[in-house]
Amino acid sequence: MAVVAVLVRKPLEQVTVREAINQGMDEELERDEKVFLLGEEVAQYDGAYKVSRGLWKKYGDKRIIDTPISEMGFAGIAVGAAMAGLRPICEFMTFNFSMQAIDQVINSAAKTYYMSGGLQSVPIVFRGPNGASAGVAAQHSQCFAAWYGHCPGLKVVSPWSSEDAKGLIKSAIRDNNPVVVLENELMYGVPFELPSEAQSKDFLIPIGKAKIERQGTHVTIVAHSRPVGHCLEAATVLSKEGIECEVINLRTIRPMDIETIEGSVMKTNHLVTVEGGWPQFGVGAEICARIMEGPAFNFLDAPAVRVTGADVPMPYAKILEDNSVPQVKDIIFAIKKTLNI
Repeated sequence: MAVVAVLVRKPLEQVTVREAINQGMDEELERDEKVFLLGEEVAQYDGAYKVSRGLWKKYGDKRIIDTPISEMGFAGIAVGAAMAGLRPICEFMTFNFSMQAIDQVINSAAKTYYMSGGLQSVPIVFRGPNGASAGVAAQHSQCFAAWYGHCPGLKVVSPWSSEDAKGLIKSAIRDNNPVVVLENELMYGVPFELPSEAQSKDFLIPIGKAKIERQGTHVTIVAHSRPVGHCLEAATVLSKEGIECEVINLRTIRPMDIETIEGSVMKTNHLVTVEGGWPQFGVGAEICARIMEGPAFNFLDAPAVRVTGADVPMPYAKILEDNSVPQVKDIIFAIKKTLNI
């Protein structure tokens, strides 16, 4: 009698972005006793956004440290600790507050390895929510991807999914250079299927490598952080009209994976960039310049188009806020514009 084996595919685990970052930090804290987390409300309160939930109870006061509301102070402490051989994770409650500490991030952390002739590394992670949230107005709604991506000596990553978040935070903690991890508050509670390989404690996503989230032939769309989801929504809508979009999730702002973008543009002959930040000197502007200067330029059949946040401080009123950040309809309009449809 023949025996028929039936393979039952294990359903992928649903993990929120918040849980994925927590898992990544937990695994690295467990793996290396030199790793520690400091920031406002990260310990006893479990984090302002509950990203560090349970870590204080597990690792105690020496490794999960509540700080005063003094970004310049605790960022400086973290940089000094990194220079002394520890591996700090410095959390900003939002990256808007990193402006209080930007001298420590740029002048102390980013430039020291170069200024010491390679003798003094600064293995530190600066992380927290970046970009527009909802209803918090101009001073709490800025995207810092272009700010920090501008600076040599820093690595800058910007995760979208739970897989991105876990793999990139682990790679950032293990990196011997200062890494800025730009999370997104509105993504923290969003669940994603986490592939089985991403559930491993050895799972890493290489810094500097983009991911093609959807294959397509008519137009290349490049985005980072939350707008990646908007681009995939736009691609689904347009596929019903016979337009196949290739969606690239940048994952890393600096160093930028321009090769993946070039390869896609050479195939699709059209480029649209999407970001939540301001247009002038933005991430999309850099991508467009790099494409123009490189081998993919001659493959373009139309000018590249940028979709960005509005060139204004973020308004407080909801209807104005909605019109100040890229929506799915804006991406669809830009794609049709570049395809001359």
